[in-house]
Amino acid sequence: MAPFWPVVLKQDNLFLRPLRFRDRRAWLKLREKNQNWFTEWEATIPNEFNEGKASFYQIVRNLSNEARTQRALPFVMTIDGQIAGQITVANINYGSTRSAYIGYWIGEEFAGKGYTPLAVAMAIDHCFQVLKLHRIEIAIRPENTKSLRVVEKLGLRQEGMRPKFLHINGDWRDHLIFAINDDELTESLVSKLKKS
Repeated sequence: MAPFWPVVLKQDNLFLRPLRFRDRRAWLKLREKNQNWFTEWEATIPNEFNEGKASFYQIVRNLSNEARTQRALPFVMTIDGQIAGQITVANINYGSTRSAYIGYWIGEEFAGKGYTPLAVAMAIDHCFQVLKLHRIEIAIRPENTKSLRVVEKLGLRQEGMRPKFLHINGDWRDHLIFAINDDELTESLVSKLKKS
């Protein structure tokens, strides 16, 4: 079996790889440049639990620890060698569920060019083919038309609404749940996406 982590996935000019300490300057620059773009959609911590923002180094350490303990695959997305966003396979469960969640973000300058659906397809293919997971879920706010387009392109089924599911931008927000099981695919999602 392939090693769990570190893993690098490649498709054309898009790489999914571990976030490294040396990525600090490029990562912070992308985050700062896109602060307004992210605010409406990105998960936050409710004020009563907020002990301050984690530093970049704490983020990398926490993600690396999750990966080492096989609970997550925290990828940074690079396009032509430039950091463009992140995609994380999280809450990996084995045993009887063999499932995980996927979350992602991408800088506005890279959005709408097909990179996010491709990154999600690459991550799902890896989870099904290498980790032998059975189910992947993605939670999306009903207002987030760009993310809804991602799951539509990939053919994930909508399973329903989770009221007040995640804390985002100062409040608990409803999310639609989308999922796919490994036995629903007759070919890889990357292949399916490239044919469409």
